[in-house]
Amino acid sequence: MCIRDSLLAAASLAGAAAPAQAADTPVFTLGGPAETALHPYPENGRPKSSTVEISLNNPSEDEENGGFGGDFTLTFDLSGVAGVADVKFDGEANPDCKVTGTKAVCEDWGIWPGLQGAADLVVTAADGSESGDTGTITVTGQADGATFTPFTTRLTVGGPDLVMERLPFRTELTPGEKQQAPITFANRGTRDADGVLLTLRYSRGLDIPQRYSNCEYTVDDPDQPDFGSTTALCSVEGAFEAGATYTLATPLTLEATERAYYDTFLYRIQENSAAQRASQRAGALFERGTGGVLKAVPVTKGAAARSTDLNPYDNQQDADFRTENTADFVAYGDQVAGPEGATVKADIGFRNEGPAWIGHIRSGEDVATVDFTVPQGASVIAKPDRCRAVTADGKYREDQTSPAPRYVCNTSMTVRDGSGLDLPFELRVDKAMVGASGAVTVRNTWLQNPKLPFDPKPANNTAYLVLNGEGGSDSGGTTGGGDGGSGEPSTPPTSAPDPEKSPSGDSGSSASTTSGGTAGTTGGSGGGLASTGSIALIGSGTAAAALAAGLVLFTAARRRAARHA
Repeated sequence: MCIRDSLLAAASLAGAAAPAQAADTPVFTLGGPAETALHPYPENGRPKSSTVEISLNNPSEDEENGGFGGDFTLTFDLSGVAGVADVKFDGEANPDCKVTGTKAVCEDWGIWPGLQGAADLVVTAADGSESGDTGTITVTGQADGATFTPFTTRLTVGGPDLVMERLPFRTELTPGEKQQAPITFANRGTRDADGVLLTLRYSRGLDIPQRYSNCEYTVDDPDQPDFGSTTALCSVEGAFEAGATYTLATPLTLEATERAYYDTFLYRIQENSAAQRASQRAGALFERGTGGVLKAVPVTKGAAARSTDLNPYDNQQDADFRTENTADFVAYGDQVAGPEGATVKADIGFRNEGPAWIGHIRSGEDVATVDFTVPQGASVIAKPDRCRAVTADGKYREDQTSPAPRYVCNTSMTVRDGSGLDLPFELRVDKAMVGASGAVTVRNTWLQNPKLPFDPKPANNTAYLVLNGEGGSDSGGTTGGGDGGSGEPSTPPTSAPDPEKSPSGDSGSSASTTSGGTAGTTGGSGGGLASTGSIALIGSGTAAAALAAGLVLFTAARRRAARHA
């Protein structure tokens, strides 16, 4: 694809023209595939075409000011493929590119930061070319105030065409269920493949227990919001002949583990090379297996020679699995205290007590939302970046800077077993009230349908943030020690007598308030939170003095430490 949309980019790049002309001349790098295989010229009919996508990289990380706002020219030296390949441009994507003899030129404007398409070459084997003929195309660039790193790509007539066959997996599973995966592939090209690289990638709920000595393995960083996937790169030696089909000498075993829920398995075949392995590793640290050697044996026979894959788009298959399983999301709250005007810090959130991990692999949607109602008498002055302010009934709120009565915080597209979401908030105590509380609920991302479809214990989806509470009542959805939860939500603290309504000290009616929405987030309609709980204003005299002295001071540190362990 050519670098188009100059009218849209003009506004941002025009201001970047000056930096591009500065003393530090920008260097842009041209790139693309190292080698492309061409379908041999046919005896009858039109030759099949392949596409060589040339890229252009601006290494600047300054998205606002790192663009180059000027004209540039790309020149393609086609003399190296004369008699080997015919070259033209995709006219729709590259309207300003022209081929003249053994030279082609593209003119364009503007290079924004990052990697972008520069031109699409449409290449076919030349009439009269033979299998094995090869040649190169060199691309250079020129612009006032910038330099370009040139790029050379190779075209070769003929090559292997490795095709991965789709396996008939059972996709509705139960934890612990195993099935065989007899990986099978064919070489439908014109030449042999000199060794193959089998790539296996399976998400957190799946496992392949074999660890072969000619395979190397890596697991996604647990600190990254990814699928916790395992990747195996298996180098299988041999000459894999054109026209032949191969299968593994021993089928793999694919297992749905106890943490499986939504999972995916990808299996890919490519010709093996050091460059291909390095590309697949992508800088990750791999560890070699210690078991036997993974081998592939022929199912049918064929014959020919060797090169680059003729059609890389049929090398890969994947399968999605749904395992009958559950995950228990357990909310936790906090207990904090402070006099009027003080700032207090609170940690709230939830934990996935398993057994399943939950990942929306295909859609990329967030798994869940933590819905937090602010205790009465307090204002949020600092929140996590992932949280957004909403109205008291959970609706959209334009103002995201001033304190709000309620906040919603989405997870990422994955929540691993044993993980969850920790949300540190800072609140200002506007009014000193005894036992003010705000509900902390983990729910579905849809407010109208709050039930988590995978969670069999909705009762512990709600906990409370208690501000200046009495009696040290538990504020979390789990019991002390982090033993996986009591299965019941914590109870809001009992209200204290209101000194203003009962000056004699006799029991009086307590001031009960809510923060909007309806109670009950364990299912049903509405999706509102439970009431903020009962509260009482702290009067003058002994009560106020006791609070100011820090007498009413609660902390859930031990519970949180156990819960986070």
